[in-house]
Amino acid sequence: MKYSGVGGQAVMEGVMMRNKDHYAVAVRKPDNEIEIKVSEYEGIIKNKKIRKIPIIRGIISFVESLYLGMSTLMYSASFFEEDNNKKNKDVKEAKCEESKQETIMIALTVATSILLAVGLFFVLPYFVSMLFEKYIKSKVLVAFLEGMVRLVIFLLYISLISFTPDIKRVYMYHGAEHKCINCIEHGYELTVENVRKSSKHHKRCGTSFLILVLMISIIFFMFIQFDSHIVKLLIRLVCIPLIAGVSFEVIQLAGKKDNKFIDIISAPGLWMQRITTKEPDDDMIEVGIASVEAVFDWSKWQKEQRLYDL
Repeated sequence: MKYSGVGGQAVMEGVMMRNKDHYAVAVRKPDNEIEIKVSEYEGIIKNKKIRKIPIIRGIISFVESLYLGMSTLMYSASFFEEDNNKKNKDVKEAKCEESKQETIMIALTVATSILLAVGLFFVLPYFVSMLFEKYIKSKVLVAFLEGMVRLVIFLLYISLISFTPDIKRVYMYHGAEHKCINCIEHGYELTVENVRKSSKHHKRCGTSFLILVLMISIIFFMFIQFDSHIVKLLIRLVCIPLIAGVSFEVIQLAGKKDNKFIDIISAPGLWMQRITTKEPDDDMIEVGIASVEAVFDWSKWQKEQRLYDL
């Protein structure tokens, strides 16, 4: 297996694939046609030296992924709005204004999502852990139990939303995304048949990243102890970007290396992907293939890899 550098995410009835500064969104429209949009995204920080600094690059990548993910998700959803046809008639007249409003809306949505995630997965578990302090004297053990509460909340959240019909289909497209990347990285021609045979699990998955964030946070908070509850909570909030940066480095290593240690640290994320990825149908696979081919010459890349091996 080779590291291609291609990554993506599932969107509503489609797949987004990103390769360096370009990304493509392929969506299966209500009329069954595949709409493909290719765009350039240089990121929030263009300085290449800063983008190469370990940990810092992970924080930057995390923020960019949230913004780009929300943007492409909103784009895919626009094909299924009831008044979509009416909006398309006036798109040229209001293009500039809509672009500004969309940027503001995406930024607000990302900010709100981050606040809700921090509250649900970090603040709430901390307050729950305060109940343990009445019965457990060890601060390290309390911090560990706090981390366990955090993991349980995450598992419950992911499991519960998987029962909704729309999320089920998103999880199927998520599977198509992984299977397409696995197909090319294992050296197979990108066809529906080959993709169908490929694994729907991938070590560089966003689900694996989130699991790593939660697991690494347990280690961080077990060894960072203060008497003041306010200081302890503030430290947890301040450490979130740092934990995300460390998790990014680990997930990148997992995507490039293959050994027993990597298999061990990747196992929890791959297990979670049993929930967040589902087997796609052939139509979904076609969408995934279209998205990959719009931004990545997989055939040329595979030939270069074979030459390198020689």
